[in-house]
Amino acid sequence: MLTANHVKQYRLMAGFSQKELASKTGITRQTLSLIEKGTYNPSLKLCLNLCHALNQTLDTVFWVEPS
Repeated sequence: MLTANHVKQYRLMAGFSQKELASKTGITRQTLSLIEKGTYNPSLKLCLNLCHALNQTLDTVFWVEPS
């Protein structure tokens, strides 16, 4: 099941490469890529780390309306 999120959108808005954001959050670029594609469900702690690095809220980055 794919899990939609807005990580890529906010990463690009912040001007980070995948490698830079991954480094800031202590994960690999490959893991970040899977999160952006929605094929990897990150832990709450990792979600919060991503949000802090992107200067965004959890709701902004990870809340997606059900379809």
